[in-house]
Amino acid sequence: MTGTTEDYAPHPHIGGRTAALRALAAWRAAAPGAPRVVVLTGDAGSGRSRLLTGFLMLCEPEYRKRLPLDAMDPSTVPPELPPPAVPSAEGLTAAQVLWLIADHFELRATGVEGVYTELAALEEPVTVVVPDVDRAGPVRAADEPARLVREVLAPLAATETVRLMAEVPRPLAAELAEGLPPGTAQIIDLDAPEWADPDVLVRFAQAALNPEFGAPELPFTVDPAVRLALGAAIGRRAGSPLVVQLAVNCVLMAPEGFDPADERFLPTSVGAALDLHARRLGTDSQTLRMLLAPLALAEAEGIPVQLWARLASAVAGHDMSPAIAGGMLLAGPFVQPEEVTGSDADSDGADEGRTLLRLLHPALAEEIRAGLPNVAAAQTQIAMSLLEAVPEQDWGKADPYVRDHIAGHTLEAGLLPQLLTDPGLFVHADPVPLRAAVEAVPLEQLGAPARTYLRTAPLLTRTQAPAELRAAFLETAFVEDGLPEYAEAIRERLGLELPWQTLWSLPVAGVSAVTVGTLPGTEGAAATPVAVLVVPPGTPGARPVGAAGAEGGESGPAALVHGLVQPGLLDDADLGRIVRPSDEERAAAPLGLSRGGDYLRVWNRADQEVVAALISDTPFTAADLSPDGILLVATERGAKALRIRAAGAEIAS
Repeated sequence: MTGTTEDYAPHPHIGGRTAALRALAAWRAAAPGAPRVVVLTGDAGSGRSRLLTGFLMLCEPEYRKRLPLDAMDPSTVPPELPPPAVPSAEGLTAAQVLWLIADHFELRATGVEGVYTELAALEEPVTVVVPDVDRAGPVRAADEPARLVREVLAPLAATETVRLMAEVPRPLAAELAEGLPPGTAQIIDLDAPEWADPDVLVRFAQAALNPEFGAPELPFTVDPAVRLALGAAIGRRAGSPLVVQLAVNCVLMAPEGFDPADERFLPTSVGAALDLHARRLGTDSQTLRMLLAPLALAEAEGIPVQLWARLASAVAGHDMSPAIAGGMLLAGPFVQPEEVTGSDADSDGADEGRTLLRLLHPALAEEIRAGLPNVAAAQTQIAMSLLEAVPEQDWGKADPYVRDHIAGHTLEAGLLPQLLTDPGLFVHADPVPLRAAVEAVPLEQLGAPARTYLRTAPLLTRTQAPAELRAAFLETAFVEDGLPEYAEAIRERLGLELPWQTLWSLPVAGVSAVTVGTLPGTEGAAATPVAVLVVPPGTPGARPVGAAGAEGGESGPAALVHGLVQPGLLDDADLGRIVRPSDEERAAAPLGLSRGGDYLRVWNRADQEVVAALISDTPFTAADLSPDGILLVATERGAKALRIRAAGAEIAS
């Protein structure tokens, strides 16, 4: 009975696709001869996401209970097994997807290679399903889907203990299957004859027109005969499930004057759906496409509704406000509004309570972008318009979309390096999309500030630090990289209360120990706060510790003496005269210091509250805290001193 579907009910969410469901069920069951890797592909809008969603319902115990399994073709129903790992790639980087998988299987790996090594060592195979590969990445122009396939999915596919299914755009499908032993991988292309299911389009259209499933009551939806005939005509002409959805949306949102017997306005493609809908509403297709162009060029979840008219006008080159004011009937079938709630808002909560607009499907964006004379020029106009929307050029006051996603627009416009000179943008922008955009620019095109940001960005994304802490990390990084004017701009122009001020940074390798102290003045002069850095012998400017009476002589460790507050080496300082703080002085100090492998915490002794937390992208090798609140730190990169703000002006010398 597996060769026919006549006696079985179709999957209620999919309405067909029996051949594909059988193949997916065999993969899930690890049936004899079934591949270990399945690559699900097809044209944009071919229904691969819908198919995968329906299949995953059969893999999830709670959803299985709601499906009519007894009435369905048994060959399309996978066995009941523990749910697979399903890390959706939408909006995520390749690295984020990999760590989602590692977290799901509770792997202990700390590096990328360790993840694959641990997976390969598992005693039992594990199952991973990766949907939405075409929507991967926080920045569209960074081409994250290709990176995800090459850096994550291909190694997973090569790991014999991993049973992998991935929903992949067609240009990447063959690449994912390449190099695997024969019989290991199967590509299911939903547009290929053996997997296509034309009847599913008719059933989909007829269901979408049915008031029982949410359609409005209209003459051609309440009359069963008319509804079925119209659904059959839509399904017969449409080339994909997406075109069916667009055709139904158009007639349901603007039913006035629609004749269900006239097939001239039933589309055969995404482009035809746009053109025919505009013509039926008495306007030109170009107006509709210009209305939708900002959404086709948008980043992330879409643009805020209040920016729509501004950006549409920027792309069109003239005021589009009148068209937008009365344009929801025109644009509505192709647009998906989304109300941003607390759980969906950004880390600062700034997006909460607003409406974002996005296109119904990425294939619509592809169609509209393909019709633009010059995508880079359109993105340039959008970027310029977004820049003009920043109040007083203060990124702290900018709309969250402008602040977080202007980098994506300028990347595609070819203008991102010119934007990467403002420390306010570095501090206030969401570091995940900004980092992805900057990483997509060739390193030789980046200026010094952008390179500092790129070096610091892993810390910012790893810690999910708020703006104040991002500013503090960047302030230190700019000092380390010899860009004091950028550090000063962060301290003086942004109006943020930083937990510290970086006093100086010394790029010297091999610092193994540090201590704070004072060098007594001579002839009544004030004592000088100093930092003593233990460094390898032969370090320029260092003197052997043995010369001051310590063991080791010339072959032992050496030391550099540096001003603790004022930058500069003190070449003539006498190591023997330097006075270290006593245990009593340290115990009486208002601040205490705790150290871990990659973090330092400074805390108030009075209430144990942490007032500053420092995290490094290279391991800490030494640290000390002066009684008056100056933190001396050494890493593999060198040494630096930070004045802890919480110490108060009266004790921070």
